[in-house]
Amino acid sequence: MKLRAFLPTLLATAALALADDVQRVSPEHAAKLVATGKAVLVDVREPAEWADGGVAAPAVLLPMSDFKGAQKEWKPFLEKNAGKELILYCRSGGRSMAVAEELAKKGVKTSNVGSFREWVTAGLPVRKVEEKK
Repeated sequence: MKLRAFLPTLLATAALALADDVQRVSPEHAAKLVATGKAVLVDVREPAEWADGGVAAPAVLLPMSDFKGAQKEWKPFLEKNAGKELILYCRSGGRSMAVAEELAKKGVKTSNVGSFREWVTAGLPVRKVEEKK
């Protein structure tokens, strides 16, 4: 088989393997990585959810809707944080895993904390946020 014909298959397989490599990390481990500057914590919930109960104190707030849409906030964020691990969370862990898998397919190193509740239960700092209009 010629390399040119094999290359698309190889790249597709590599992208799928990256998606499978999204690791689940504990909130405590995530907090340590963020504190050292090696990673950025991202809350992918929507603005109304941020206002209801708060967010992890060090989290950058980037809704999944923007990631799936125009990426007005996501695109500059990704450019600014190229090379850093992105650690995501949401309400239950499902949305954050979906975004993490999409990012991993693009070659971004990602992990998933799971839920905001896990962050709170671990006794890690939170902050209040006003709903974005």
